[in-house]
Amino acid sequence: MDLDSMGDWVRTQYTSQVTPDLDGQEVTLFGWVQEVRDLGGLRFLILQDREGTVQITIPKKRISPQVLAKSDSLQKRFSFAIKGTVKKTNMTQRGVEVIPTDIKIFSTATEQLPIDITGKTPANIEVRLDARPLDLTLETSLAAFKIQHVALQAIRTFLFDQDFMEAHSPRIIASATEGGAELFCIDYFGQKAYLAQSPQLYKEELTLSFEKVFEVGPFFRAEESHTRRHLSEFTSVDVEMAFANADNVMTLLEQTIHHTVGVVKEKCQTELNLLNHNLEVPPLPFKRLTYTQVLEDLKTQGVDIPWGEDITTDALRVLGKIYPDFYFITEWPTHTKAFYIKPQNDNPKISEGFDLMYGYIELTSGGTRICDKTQLIERLKEKGLNPDSFKMHLQAFDYGMPPHAGWAIGLERLTMILTGIKNIREVTLYPRDRVRLTP
Repeated sequence: MDLDSMGDWVRTQYTSQVTPDLDGQEVTLFGWVQEVRDLGGLRFLILQDREGTVQITIPKKRISPQVLAKSDSLQKRFSFAIKGTVKKTNMTQRGVEVIPTDIKIFSTATEQLPIDITGKTPANIEVRLDARPLDLTLETSLAAFKIQHVALQAIRTFLFDQDFMEAHSPRIIASATEGGAELFCIDYFGQKAYLAQSPQLYKEELTLSFEKVFEVGPFFRAEESHTRRHLSEFTSVDVEMAFANADNVMTLLEQTIHHTVGVVKEKCQTELNLLNHNLEVPPLPFKRLTYTQVLEDLKTQGVDIPWGEDITTDALRVLGKIYPDFYFITEWPTHTKAFYIKPQNDNPKISEGFDLMYGYIELTSGGTRICDKTQLIERLKEKGLNPDSFKMHLQAFDYGMPPHAGWAIGLERLTMILTGIKNIREVTLYPRDRVRLTP
């Protein structure tokens, strides 16, 4: 088959912009073949682009032989373009079709596609991920990532409006950001280095200059858990704020979530309908529960967790049934939190750390940070970490480190909440976990 070049063709509309109001007008559309149907004297093509689909109707006896011959060659996932006339009709769901006057075919596709691109026949998640570029063309897949795009845009806009500056910290680091063993070790020109777990230390240091700073980017954890909500590479939205404490940044966080959900509900109703998800804007303020109160609530449900222990996934599932929406868990035991989380002055066994939950899913972790160098060194030792490994970070505390606090949102987990999708891999473009390194 001889393939066409674009030549001087220019798209005039996306499919979503082809409406009955354009009846009788000429349009130029680019996209891919989603379906081909022949019914005697009529051939129907479904053209798909990133905005949706539109029906191309070919009356075989009333179009040019050249256009009919081109349409004979078209198969699923061929990329092509058409010039044609918009026609209002009652025969399609959208009330519109396009009658082509010219067709260009740019590329072909394999005849046996690994998944059904119409989405009518669901495929196993692993099969879908193996064919991820194709899977992302499904309308439901596209819908999830459009929602993620709008959500991230809303978060950025909100933080900019609150006078935050966006920063980009290194991903290759010399020491563990948060301690623990969940680190990917790499060879950095003969030196041992690591992939960053978070931008935590850098964003704390940036409060010395930027005061209010945020970062959006990928981070890495050698996560052994293989569940529907864990990844080894994830996108984090991190915020740090000078002259602030946990209460200040909790208020900022709930306002950020409230704004983001509201924008998604307003701008993404088509996508939410595709996903059959009813998204409600959460009222402010979010419920605040102390760690101790949570243990008492769990005990009433027959789940007994000794004070000071972490809350297990099974226990969180029980808690999520009691509190199915957004809520904070505050006043965590200090020893359960990272070394940089500040203990309370009047009761050092309790920290100024918090988690923002949605049902049983931990969405955000945050809190007041330690701003005193001596206290930070003590906490490093308590966590079994060597202060010498953090000497470059500790020296920043000699330069007037302000009181500061912050949090981090997992973008993929937020997308799960916004879309109603239950598997985090479906809202990650190319997921990386304990078993998947491709595509």
